[in-house]
Amino acid sequence: MFKFFKPAPAIDRLPEERIDAEYKKLRFQVFMGIFIGYAAYYLIRKNFSIAMPFLIEEEGWTKTQLGFALSALAIAYGISKFLMATISDRSNPRIFMTVGLVLSAIINLLMGFVPYFTSGVTIMFIMIFLNGWVQGMGWPPAGRSLVHWYSISERGNKTAIWNVSHNVGGGLMAPVALAGVAVFAGMSGFSNTGYEGVFIVPALVALVCAVVMYFLIRDTPQSVGLPPIEEYRNDYPSKDKQSFEQELSVKDILFKYVLNNKWVWAIAFANIFVYFVRYGVLDWAPTYLSEEKDFNVKEAGLAYFLYEWAGIPGTLLCGWLSDKLFKGRRGPAGFVFMVGVLVAVLIYWFNPAGNPMIDMICLVAIGFLIYGPVMLIGLQALDFVPKKAAGTAAGLTGFFGYIFGTLTANALMGFVVDAGGWDAGFMLLAGSCVLAALIFALTWNVRGQEVVKKYS
Repeated sequence: MFKFFKPAPAIDRLPEERIDAEYKKLRFQVFMGIFIGYAAYYLIRKNFSIAMPFLIEEEGWTKTQLGFALSALAIAYGISKFLMATISDRSNPRIFMTVGLVLSAIINLLMGFVPYFTSGVTIMFIMIFLNGWVQGMGWPPAGRSLVHWYSISERGNKTAIWNVSHNVGGGLMAPVALAGVAVFAGMSGFSNTGYEGVFIVPALVALVCAVVMYFLIRDTPQSVGLPPIEEYRNDYPSKDKQSFEQELSVKDILFKYVLNNKWVWAIAFANIFVYFVRYGVLDWAPTYLSEEKDFNVKEAGLAYFLYEWAGIPGTLLCGWLSDKLFKGRRGPAGFVFMVGVLVAVLIYWFNPAGNPMIDMICLVAIGFLIYGPVMLIGLQALDFVPKKAAGTAAGLTGFFGYIFGTLTANALMGFVVDAGGWDAGFMLLAGSCVLAALIFALTWNVRGQEVVKKYS
C-alpha cells in the first residue's frame, strides 16, 4: 500500500536555460493544486453541522446526541492527521492528497444516499469517524508541497495565502450544502426537508476538484528535473546552506526533530484552545442562532458562510504582521489576535436576541481573528523542523487541536449547553481565548529558523 504512495524519484536536471521558466510555472501550478484540493476537503468535512438543526427539528435528536456523533470527526481527524503525516512525509503528495479527497467524497455520498445514516447515533458516529480519518490525508501533503516549492523567507506569506483555502472551502460549503437541500427537498426516497443534500452535492463538487488537483500537483522540484528550492532562490535556513533534502526515517522524524522539540509541544498545546474556540463557535453557530437569536436556517447558513470567509483577510493580515511588524516572530501576532477574539466572543454572548446585525458582525470578527492563530500554529510547525519532518510536526499540533480542542468543542460543548445552558458554553469559549493568548505570549521572542538550527 505504501509503495503506491512512494515519492516520485529525482530525474536528470533540465538545461539551465529552462529552469527559471519551468520553476515559475510549476510553483504556481502546484500552489493552485494544493489550494483547490484543500478547499475541496473543507467542502465535505463539516457538513454534519449544517444538518444538525434539521435533525433536531425533524427527527428529534438532542444536542448531546448530535454533539457525540460530531465528536467522531475530531477523534478520527486528530489521530489520522498525525499518523497520516508520518506516511505523507515519505509519500508523493499528488497521489496521497488526491486519494484522501476521493475517499472522503465517497463517504459523504454514502451518508447522503444511505437512508440508515441517521437511524442511530452509533451509525452516525461510525460514518463521521471514517470521513474524519481520510480527511487527515489533506493537510500533511499540502504542507510537504509548501516546504519543497517555497523557501524559508517567502514561506510565511505563501502559507498564509494557501491557508485561506479552507476558508474558501468552508465558506462555500454552507451555500453549496443548502443548495443540495433545495435540490433534494421532497424528492422520493429522501426526507421532507431534503437535508441529505448537504452531503451529496458538496461531495460531487469535491470529486471534480480531485481530478483538477491530481493534474496540477507535482512532487518535489527534483522529481521534475529542477534544483532544490533553496538552491534556486539562494535562500537557505542556515549559514552552512543545508537544505535537508535527504529522506528521514520515521524514528529520526519523531524522536530527533518533533517529539524532542519543546516549541512544537508549546504550539501543540496552544492549538487545543484555538481549535476549541474555532469550532465551538463555528459548529454550534447554526443551532445557537436558531434557538437563541431567532435566526432561520438560511440566515444561520449565511452567518456560517460569513464566519469562514472573514478569515481570509484576517489570515493574510496576521501573516503580514508576523513577518513585517514582528520580524518573523509569530507569538506576538497570535497573542494580539486571540485577545481580539475574546472581545468578539463576549459581545456575541451578551448581545440579546433581536439585534441580528450585531451577531453577524461578531461572527465576522471572530472569523476574521481566529484563523490567523490557526495559520500561525501550522506555520510554526513547518518552521520549527526540517522540511522532511514538516508534515509530522503539523500532524502533532493537529492531533492536539482536534483530539483535545475540537472534540471538546463538539461533545463537551453539547453536553454543557444541554446541562447548563448557552451561558456555560460561552464561559468555556472565553476561558479558552485567555489560555491560547497566554501560550502565544510564551513564544513571544521565538523565531522558527533559530529552532531548526538548534534541533538539527
